[in-house]
Amino acid sequence: MDVCAGAGGLALGLEQAGFEPVLLLDRKPVACETLHLNRPGWKVLEMDLLDFVPDEHPETYDVDLLSAGLPRVKSSATAARADTEGELRLLEAAVLLVHSVQPRALLIENVPGLVDAPNFESTREFIREELEHLGYRFGWFVLNAADFGVPQDRKQGVLVAMKERYFDAFRPPAPTVGTHLSVGRALRRSMASRGWPGADSWAARAVSVAPTLVGGSEYRGGADLGPTGSKKAWARMGVNGGALADDVPGPDDDPSEPIKLTDSQAALLQAFPESWRFAGRKTARYRQIGHASPPPVGKALGDAIVAALGA
Repeated sequence: MDVCAGAGGLALGLEQAGFEPVLLLDRKPVACETLHLNRPGWKVLEMDLLDFVPDEHPETYDVDLLSAGLPRVKSSATAARADTEGELRLLEAAVLLVHSVQPRALLIENVPGLVDAPNFESTREFIREELEHLGYRFGWFVLNAADFGVPQDRKQGVLVAMKERYFDAFRPPAPTVGTHLSVGRALRRSMASRGWPGADSWAARAVSVAPTLVGGSEYRGGADLGPTGSKKAWARMGVNGGALADDVPGPDDDPSEPIKLTDSQAALLQAFPESWRFAGRKTARYRQIGHASPPPVGKALGDAIVAALGA
């Protein structure tokens, strides 16, 4: 079972590791449409996690895995502010769901600060008490998506909990790549697809991984590639991070001018397969992409959980 499924990045990665979802839940209609577009056979429920009643969906009982790529809580520096309460309530709701669902394993993915930041100590203590009361053992750790073939510096805080008899066999996933994939290598073919003469020189300049893509708030203006620091990093790679393009550069675009990325290229930077489609208009598509968990990280976590459950 996957809650706060979003555009399906975590669910896709877990599918690649062998998990088949009995139910995916998200409150946003456009995210549910994206899931339907790509996996019409998946059962998708449009509902807020806080309103979900497991008794009405008995197929979720005793699943192998309950997974949650939850909305990002704010940084540790602002964890005490009131505007973090919604995200923390969802985190607590995902943990409380374990009481009813009783999965063999629980996977929660969020910001790195949840792992060890002092301002989240009370949240970690709540989780510890709940899981230990239910007979689960657990571990916190941080992964960087770049270590799993994703062309992006994206650190993720991860909680994995398992019923007592499985946990000793669990090992956090080790990196699957020795050399990080650069933005230029990831996007060169896309940049050249309409005959842009600057594709090769641009790719040779974009030799680092991307900064973390940020989906932003659904309540503010159009999409961009992140805060000021990220925009400066993009500028060093010849990318205008202040907006998205409707299409990749063409033969008449000036190779010396900064280019804008498309939402499809952002999806490649999250390591979604090119066949994965996103519902909605450009900004809605980009926000789903920016908020997603990269599928290769989900696969690596899924493989590690499968190995422990089968040990």
